[in-house]
Amino acid sequence: MHKIEQLLQDRILFLDGAMGTMIQKHKLSEEDYRGTRFADYAHSIKGNNDLLCLTQPNIIEGIHSEFLEAGADILETNTFNANSVSMEDYHMEDLVYEINVAGARIARKAADKFTAQNLDKPRFVAGSMGPTTKLASMSPDVSNPGFRATDFDQLHAAFKEQARGLLDGGADLLLVETITDTLNAKAALFAIMELREERGQEIPIMISGTITDASGRTLSGQTVEAFWYSVSHANPLSIGLNCALGADQMRPFIKELSDKAWCRVSAHPNAGLPNEFGEYDETPEGMSKVVGEFASSGFLNIVGGCCGTTPEHLKAIIDRVEVETPREVPVLA
Repeated sequence: MHKIEQLLQDRILFLDGAMGTMIQKHKLSEEDYRGTRFADYAHSIKGNNDLLCLTQPNIIEGIHSEFLEAGADILETNTFNANSVSMEDYHMEDLVYEINVAGARIARKAADKFTAQNLDKPRFVAGSMGPTTKLASMSPDVSNPGFRATDFDQLHAAFKEQARGLLDGGADLLLVETITDTLNAKAALFAIMELREERGQEIPIMISGTITDASGRTLSGQTVEAFWYSVSHANPLSIGLNCALGADQMRPFIKELSDKAWCRVSAHPNAGLPNEFGEYDETPEGMSKVVGEFASSGFLNIVGGCCGTTPEHLKAIIDRVEVETPREVPVLA
């Protein structure tokens, strides 16, 4: 049994917060993103947050440390878009493996430092694998519904390259997150399951989908229950939801997962919904109150925050939730 599974039997574990939100606080310029290595790069790269693993590693390590200081048990690597499909936007597909190795090593360094300070609270690194910028089961062109911007084979290759880098960099587990299209997620899961066999390595998988509106469906049209049954074959460590909705809007869907799933359940909601400036207004106290009710209702095994969630939000969540008992995982007959 993996060490993280042993801990999950005893308590709720805490995921970190919003890497993107924390990067924005640094107000980085184009030159900051480029660093010295890419000073003469032919294309604009401001906004390529994953590249900061190579050009500004100290900033990324500092953000990880802030969340660890707040009490995070699990760090997400700064690799959400570090796949060849997404990196096409910056003409940087050739850097994918290197970025993922670097992202995992930075998080590993921070996690190990905090573990050494308190061996009773080990810290883990989750390799973040976002959904990519393209959908496999939907057309981006309303006038051509049969068109696809990508396909399963391209996604599979992209995710496998990313997963290899994350594992080689020292990730403990892989987090397939912010899933809008389950076919994309299936490509990622297939790649990870292949790596399990090829390496003979235990690779815990966290899976986290996104509900796009109050209908309770993913962007590709699945209900929460259908989403779970579509990915349950991967035997994940956890299934959960993140992003899109604030914590209060997420409640009925987390409850449904808690009722249906035979693995652990995670939630890392946004700090409310974005305002007209694209910022998040939910206070740490407000968010912790809502998420705390999830925990006291027996829905959760892992909890953290997505967009807008700062170390202050995470600390408030931990203070509220750490006294709660983790959800009991149903035993299949």
